Amino acid sequence: MKIKYNPPLFIKKCFSKFYWNSSNKKILLTFDDGPNPLITNKILEELDKHKIKALFFCVGENIEKYPELVKNILANGHTIGNHTLSHKRIANLNHLERENEVDWVTTLLLEKYGYQINYFRPPDGRFSFRTQKFMDQRNLQMVMWSLLTYDYKNNLDIVKFAVEKNLNVDSIIVLHDNPKCQQIIVDSIRFIIKEAKQRGFEFGEPSECLR
Repeated sequence: MKIKYNPPLFIKKCFSKFYWNSSNKKILLTFDDGPNPLITNKILEELDKHKIKALFFCVGENIEKYPELVKNILANGHTIGNHTLSHKRIANLNHLERENEVDWVTTLLLEKYGYQINYFRPPDGRFSFRTQKFMDQRNLQMVMWSLLTYDYKNNLDIVKFAVEKNLNVDSIIVLHDNPKCQQIIVDSIRFIIKEAKQRGFEFGEPSECLR
């Protein structure tokens, strides 16, 4: 199965300022694309059972549609990151379009929730060499990953394969707060937790994993 669960080392070296792994030898769970009324609260309930704090990379349009879910994420002690306004690939946009996609989300969270966003993840993991400078200007840390689960394929066996082969003590794991994986998301979280415990790994909070 030729799937890039973990990006190649040379990519990580070229973009060494990006977070590809946690910095404290603990696993960090991240969720892209939310919030969404079909799945977000299920994720929050499962994380709460295991006392795990995660990083939710939210899409601006969903933040605007579902303010109660945003409040739930924050009330449960999780962290919100910027995943652009409309999930457009920023590498394909001109400067003004990038500004709108990124700055709109940061401004909305600050003005409506009094929340300062510190982290950014590009949709589909697509970025260019100018992305780092653009984020530096906004004091946003780029958070990528070292374990892509492909949970959006809605196949638990694929998730299990990815985790069994690629889980490490310092993994940053990508899951999705997206209806595409709503049938397997809870089981995916449970499997990751079980596998981590069997290997003696711990889960960390975003603020400690991204130092």
